[in-house]
Amino acid sequence: MLIIPLQAVPNQTATVILNGQVSQVNVYQEISGLYLDLYVNNVLVIGGVICENLNRIVRSAYLGFAGDLAFIDNEGSTDPVYTGLGGVGARYSLAYLTPAEIGAA
Repeated sequence: MLIIPLQAVPNQTATVILNGQVSQVNVYQEISGLYLDLYVNNVLVIGGVICENLNRIVRSAYLGFAGDLAFIDNEGSTDPVYTGLGGVGARYSLAYLTPAEIGAA
């Protein structure tokens, strides 16, 4: 599991290499919750997915993304909001799960 660094701002983009995939993660806060778009090599894999605690975001291998993403509430069991994002000690973390980790779960 790899934690993708995010900031406590309502709209942000992080570019990371995940299992050899050049990935762009857009995270944005709406009134109804925190949402995520995932691009690999500038191609949208999945967009407008609501972020929920411990709920995988990509879920389907047919989308062509090796692995998955999930938010983790480090202090309880609520869904993430941007104010809880950030560095070390943040309430919410965005985790990348490798295919092996998904298979083992």
